Amino acid sequence: MKKNVLPIATLLLSILLGLSVPFSARAAEGGGEAGSTEVTQVEEPFRYEHDPMENPEAVKDIVVNPDAVYGYSPNPDSTRLGKYADLLDWTDEEAVAAARAERDAYLESNRQMFDTFEQMLEDGKSVEEIARTVSEMRNEHRLASYADDPEGLATVKKSNLETYGHEEGPTPDELYEKYGSWETVIAKAITSNPGMDACLGFYDENYDTYDISAKLAEIQKKEDEKAAADKENTSDTTARSYTVRKGDCLWTIAEKQLGDGTRWKEIYELNEDHIEDPRLIYPDQELVLPAA
Repeated sequence: MKKNVLPIATLLLSILLGLSVPFSARAAEGGGEAGSTEVTQVEEPFRYEHDPMENPEAVKDIVVNPDAVYGYSPNPDSTRLGKYADLLDWTDEEAVAAARAERDAYLESNRQMFDTFEQMLEDGKSVEEIARTVSEMRNEHRLASYADDPEGLATVKKSNLETYGHEEGPTPDELYEKYGSWETVIAKAITSNPGMDACLGFYDENYDTYDISAKLAEIQKKEDEKAAADKENTSDTTARSYTVRKGDCLWTIAEKQLGDGTRWKEIYELNEDHIEDPRLIYPDQELVLPAA
């Protein structure tokens, strides 16, 4: 009886090993037979680190499209991007890649302007100085983009000439008049359309530029507060002149102009070279007043 244990065990092991090879092969080949344990790996959809649907400006122009290469496509009802909804198959990787390459070239100039913007901020330049610099850069980049398209360049220059009176494009002052603030001039020059960026895979890359208006508004607020403080400090420390009127005396002048009649002596001391008697001043006489 003991002599049969080893041969029987060997036979059973051989059967199991013999079955295991074709079973594994069928699973790998996707034979689809009952009992197959084949696992098909499903590719995860593309996701941004920052959600475009949390950006009100992007929401206006795009819709979530799980089949699209980057998860979004233009909203057909969008005023700005609606025309692109059917112009491109947003589920076609090759078509989207071609459009992405074209946009990447366009965004390169925006990146250069944004770098300039950040450097000027670091250097303490004013919002107006930054606006003038980047708006002129934008004009230069736009004309340079037609380097291989003489006809297109001629068309753009003609349009600029008819619209602004010069071929180069709008001047910083013309843009300020158009938009009403230097912050908007900068934003218009640098910020790209977040909806199109989302459709073409650039949303995370350009994310820092989308809130540029808020950053600039805060900077401008600080500049305005500083200017107001400087003006107040200047008015408080700068002497002023006053022309004596009929009925004036040093006391009434100090009371009306300085808020305190007892400060008449300060007026006298500043003007004693041409006031012999502080009780005697005359109409049309020019006096220097101390700081308020």
